[in-house]
Amino acid sequence: MAKQPMLKFVTVGRDMPDKRTAEERREDFQEIYAEFAEQKAAEQAGRCSQCGVPYCQSHCPLHNNIPDWLKLTAEGRLQEAYEVSQATNTFPEICGRICPQDRLCEGNCVIEKSGHGTVTIGAVEKYITDTAWEEGWVQPIEPAADRPESVGIIGAGPGGLAAADVLRRAGVQVTVYDRYDRAGGLMTYGIPGFKLEKPVVMRRNEQLEAGGVTFVMNCNVGETIGFDEIREKHDAVIIATGVYKSRDLKGPGAGADGIVRAIDFLTASNRAVNFGDHVPEFESGELNAKGKRVVVIGGGDTAMDCVRTSIRQGATSVKCLYRRDRQNMPGSQREVANAEEEGVEFEWLTAPKAFKGDPVNAVVVQKMRLGAPDATGRQSPEPIEGAEYDEPADLVIKALGFEAEELPTLWGQEGLEVTRWGTVKAEFTSGKTSLDGVYAVGDIVRGASLVVWAIRDGRDCAEAVLSQFDGASAIAAE
Repeated sequence: MAKQPMLKFVTVGRDMPDKRTAEERREDFQEIYAEFAEQKAAEQAGRCSQCGVPYCQSHCPLHNNIPDWLKLTAEGRLQEAYEVSQATNTFPEICGRICPQDRLCEGNCVIEKSGHGTVTIGAVEKYITDTAWEEGWVQPIEPAADRPESVGIIGAGPGGLAAADVLRRAGVQVTVYDRYDRAGGLMTYGIPGFKLEKPVVMRRNEQLEAGGVTFVMNCNVGETIGFDEIREKHDAVIIATGVYKSRDLKGPGAGADGIVRAIDFLTASNRAVNFGDHVPEFESGELNAKGKRVVVIGGGDTAMDCVRTSIRQGATSVKCLYRRDRQNMPGSQREVANAEEEGVEFEWLTAPKAFKGDPVNAVVVQKMRLGAPDATGRQSPEPIEGAEYDEPADLVIKALGFEAEELPTLWGQEGLEVTRWGTVKAEFTSGKTSLDGVYAVGDIVRGASLVVWAIRDGRDCAEAVLSQFDGASAIAAE
């Protein structure tokens, strides 16, 4: 009788890949976790209980067939595991690295609820696809037949690239337009290398290009090319621009030199450190934390990226101000723990009130307390009268989140309907907008969200576009 490869959670404890020491991590921008060895990946995958109702799958935005590829991994059938994983996820190796598994699949694992420790789903997912690349199982897209229809995608982030992948596999002619010089969006320039090494993103871009996707880079819609011009070139257009407009700080001194946007700081670091680009603002010190007392304002994952990047750049001190407590912060608790290990200090229940000096030399910090719940049920922070202090700072990084740019104005498209938050109004699942043949996906519809949700939106929208094409073809044939 064959040995049972699954249900090992009773005898085998949860184990993550080895994590490099904080001292090692502070010195470079490489990923902090090692790779699972084959035996360890099989052992950890074998902890899955193969439950009848897989909450890990239902709480995954992509509804990945997690129990299936865990079982295949435990049985040593890695190529099949990769194929199952790839069937529902355009970028499984990226999701395995940067998804907040503690809030999604792993956070809803049945054996976790029973006290045995969750299956390390993310680490196994990363291992499967990294192995697939090493073994040559990941091949360029080869459609069974080319189709005449053409789709223009504005934005080369995860939503746009996921849509491009699905459409190109169906044989559609796809052109991706992006304002940057490299595709990938925030995966390339927003997320630091210690969470997502850039060759991982670049090889996916190369795979898409080798499969026939055309990239038009350094292309700013509304300036380099008009939106109407893109519509005229293609049978359908998908807007996947993401949200890049940073929420701003208020208060006296908020416009001083030395107060910078998170996106500018992270982009400069990624360009200079990970790609070796010439970045004057980085080299001059304007967007470089080296030798500085750094204060980061915000409590999301972007703030965590900023504090951990500052540590690696050689800041003399790094402090993070967040207006709520640890339990109520939006960022990943795993990221907070990693930041603390690396030397970041968190000042909970604090908010900036004013800024001193120009260039800035201190933040006037207001102490807060949690009051009555707001409309979402979270307790609202409120200031404690008379409780404030000065926090010395040479560099202040604003990581307060992102908002949508005013696309109708930028593109001269009054007919493109938006919500009161400035995001594009789009039909659920299909992504259809108020303009005929124009769709929208990802953060420009949802607001700032997760990479995995952008992938889901891109894939769903691509299927809707294909259905539209097929319907039009059927009518034309009658």
